[in-house]
Amino acid sequence: MTDIREASMIGRASDGRLVQRPLSPHLQIYRPQISSALSIFHRITGVALSVGALLLVCWLIAAATGDSAYNGLSGFLRSWFGVLLLFGWTVALWYHFCAGLRHLAWDAGYGFDLPTMHMTGKAVLAATAILTVLTWIAVILVW
Repeated sequence: MTDIREASMIGRASDGRLVQRPLSPHLQIYRPQISSALSIFHRITGVALSVGALLLVCWLIAAATGDSAYNGLSGFLRSWFGVLLLFGWTVALWYHFCAGLRHLAWDAGYGFDLPTMHMTGKAVLAATAILTVLTWIAVILVW
């Protein structure tokens, strides 16, 4: 009896002859690299920014509703958990921005060689950290 996986690996080359397709690397043998990890994190931060945008809409609705709604949500955002959420949202915002700039460079055809790819990946992480810290210094000074 033939295994279904073996049947799915058989295909045809452009000249029509039968060939056996390779299996994709599995998690147990695949070594994540900085670019793949940063790409996945770019997608995750995009989702986090969408959730953060919903929090921003709630804040705007509370501000338009009245003092009690605004004070309630403002109190939540000033709690340790609210500040943690805002900090995480700030990290996601800056990371997504910096990684987006990196993707724009790729779209223009720059930065595909491995040394440049690794350097820009590390630059995205460094810029995210620096911009997040600068943002929170400004927040603390104004708060």
